[in-house]
Amino acid sequence: MQLNELECVGDTVYANVYQRDIILRIDLASGYVTEYIDASGLLTPEESRGVDVLNGIAYDPDRDRFYITGKLWPTMFEVTFEE
Repeated sequence: MQLNELECVGDTVYANVYQRDIILRIDLASGYVTEYIDASGLLTPEESRGVDVLNGIAYDPDRDRFYITGKLWPTMFEVTFEE
């Protein structure tokens, strides 16, 4: 499994699985994957035409939010991940 975009937040790493609409939550201390986050349903079928996969993750510590997007995606999503 190859990882693409990484975002470190506290003791957790969020990693996009290369060529997939999946984000992994990884415990920084152990290196274990603690959650698989499926982002495949973010775009409607109409929006999905002609776009590529998820490849952008950013964290805003002031708002405690993540922003995720993909190659040629028409929008960027503001999301939270529940613990």
